[in-house]
Amino acid sequence: MKRVFGIKKEKEPPPSVQDASDRINKRGETVDEKIKRLDAELSKYKEQIKRTRPGPAQEAVKARAMRVLKQKRMYEGQRDMLYNQTFNLDQVSFAAEGIKDAQQTMTAMKAANKELKGMMKTVKIEDIDSMQDEMMDLMDVSSEIQESLGRSYNVPDDIDEDDLMGGMLKLFSYVMELWNGC
Repeated sequence: MKRVFGIKKEKEPPPSVQDASDRINKRGETVDEKIKRLDAELSKYKEQIKRTRPGPAQEAVKARAMRVLKQKRMYEGQRDMLYNQTFNLDQVSFAAEGIKDAQQTMTAMKAANKELKGMMKTVKIEDIDSMQDEMMDLMDVSSEIQESLGRSYNVPDDIDEDDLMGGMLKLFSYVMELWNGC
């Protein structure tokens, strides 16, 4: 069968956007070089036209300069077309990268969503509410304990500050007498 119909040839993979862009850029560079070469030739012809007298010799130099100028314009048109193609390829490449980024973002968001759903199964609102209630009860008990510990013993509530200071001075003088008596 292979002899009658032949073997199917393996297709080469299509060029990537980057390959196509590189190839067009190379062509653009060669066209730029040609334009530079034609510019140099045109400047020579301009000098020749300035140096020669009007007449058939000057007309011949002008004709050559016009031919070179037409070539230059043709190459400039090709260069502009190549640069437009490169621009279009860059836009396609940018769009493709944007889509790849969007795909990665979607994959990451799906994974995060799945993880959050798994975590939410273990957390129940009722558990949180009961824990909050227990914490409030514990805080109330803690406040009662602090109040209980902060009570003063055998100190009446209606003591005047001046009376307290007077009593302190008497106590101090008594301690000083004892000290001096030793």
